[in-house]
This record gives sequence, C-alpha cells and structure tokens, in this order.
Amino acid sequence: MNVEIYRVDSSLPLPKYETKGSFAFDLLAREETVIPPNEIGFVPGNVIIKCPQNLALLILPRSSTPRKKSLVFPHSIGLIDADYHGEKDEIKIQVYNFSDNAVTVERGERIAQGLFVQTEKVEFTEDHSPEEISRGGFGSTGE
Repeated sequence: MNVEIYRVDSSLPLPKYETKGSFAFDLLAREETVIPPNEIGFVPGNVIIKCPQNLALLILPRSSTPRKKSLVFPHSIGLIDADYHGEKDEIKIQVYNFSDNAVTVERGERIAQGLFVQTEKVEFTEDHSPEEISRGGFGSTGE
C-alpha cells in the first residue's frame, strides 16, 4: 500500500522500516531540540503523512529512549487521524524529560516510531438495561 508523505526538510531521509520484521518505522528529529529538565517538549518529526481513511497512524516511543535519553511520552502514544495532513500538520513528538538535566535530541536522531493500524468507525446503540451480573473491581480479575 502506498501512503502519501511530505518531508518538511527533504535533506533528511524518508522514514523506513529498519529490519524485515519491523512493523513500525522510525521518525527522525528535523532539528536539534533541547528539552529542559522535568519539562515537556516537542520534537519536530519532519513529516506530514496522509493516512488512508481505513488506517490510523500511532506514534510510539522507541524502547531505548527512556534509558538513553531520559525521555518518555507523557501521553503514552500519539494518534494521527486521516484528516491531519495540512501544510502545518508536521508530526511532532511530545516528550517529557524526567531527568534533572537538559536533554538534547540531535537533528536526524531516531526519536519515535510510527505504526499504521486498521480502523473502523462504529455507530452507538444506547443500552438502557445493562446485565445484572458484574465482574466489579478494577482490571481483569476484579481485584
């Protein structure tokens, strides 16, 4: 499947899958970005991606980023919808610096992963009488 992509800085490479078995592709930082200690920052991801109507693009952290950079995603994942592809809709990676020192993300550094997932819109039908049997509690075991 082909997906339309626009690079803000065409001197940086297109995103790519790093291995044959990769499901997610890496996103690169468009410019050097300094994230102050204990603050949230936004790293420009250099691309605007037009998702087909049946796909959503999830922006996920790379597993090594917390250990190597002291950065985590404060919202766990990012979601790029099918209608987020205008000229000012560069994907930005939101990160939280949990260290006591400023963290620099270098231009061209792999900072996040993108993963396309199938989507389907649903219609809701309101239920006015839920079942009397309940698992209760929180989580899968009710404890």
